[in-house]
Amino acid sequence: MKAIRVLDFGGPEVLKIEEVPDLVPANDEVLVRVHAVGVNPVETYIRSGAYGNMVTPPYTPGSDAAGIVESVGANVREYAIGDRVYSDHTVKSAYAEFVVAKPHQLHRLPDNISCAQGAALGVPYATAHRALFGKANAKSGDYVLVHGASGAVGIAAVQLALHHGMKVIATASTSESRAKLETLGAQYVLDHSDDEHFSDAHGATCGHGVDVVLEMLANVNLGRDLPILAKNGRVIVIGSRGEATINPRDIMGRDGQILGMTLFNCPPDELQSIHAELVEGLGDGWLSPFIHHEYALQEAPQVHQSVMQNGTWGKIVLIP
Repeated sequence: MKAIRVLDFGGPEVLKIEEVPDLVPANDEVLVRVHAVGVNPVETYIRSGAYGNMVTPPYTPGSDAAGIVESVGANVREYAIGDRVYSDHTVKSAYAEFVVAKPHQLHRLPDNISCAQGAALGVPYATAHRALFGKANAKSGDYVLVHGASGAVGIAAVQLALHHGMKVIATASTSESRAKLETLGAQYVLDHSDDEHFSDAHGATCGHGVDVVLEMLANVNLGRDLPILAKNGRVIVIGSRGEATINPRDIMGRDGQILGMTLFNCPPDELQSIHAELVEGLGDGWLSPFIHHEYALQEAPQVHQSVMQNGTWGKIVLIP
């Protein structure tokens, strides 16, 4: 089978497509023929060596795949050949024509959701869910500011927040993305390239302040998020590309909180609960991932450049 291999840490050019041995599932594993692979920013950091303690080259990147069950181990009862599934983790990584996963790492893909959409679920939708509910304890009526809402995590957060009765303030850098966010139902949509958008976000709350901020770029925004928080407001740091400077007084008087998170720390039982609600939302139609572009597996180096660019609407996927 074909797979992307990283022989040593480095730039996107280290992603090479190779012929590798076919996978055979163990007794407690499932073999999935991959129809689409989700590409996440964290995979570019791992490839560069920033998270060198997580993997040792050579390795195949990725965790988010969707496809059809090809075969099952002798002890597997949860899935059968032909089932449509998506993964949140894999035993053998996802940038490949086939993956091997444990049954608890897989989830059924509703018939109304394509495999490309299924590949957009594992990291982005689980991250958005954990940020909103597992970390921020967001609830109906809260004002939620989603920075960079045109990306895969941002779209997921907007859909989840709206379904649960929150008032969504969404930011995006392009007029096209802002129009799409309005179509999704975000009550307030702002241009995050405009320096005034922080005060505009506060104004949208009629003086109450923002209850929850989902922060995708803390090194740029964190210091300006804090003054617009409501009392007991929470900033959930999902992404950052450097250091941030803040004034602690901006959270002291508000009893505010800054909470960091990574999906890698999510306990297995919490992750199962998250995906149970995601599958329900997909089936009912109130969750629906958007695909920005589909690329061939061998175009992984180009995709690792594209996934880090601003202004992308939705998810970029690889098609083996």
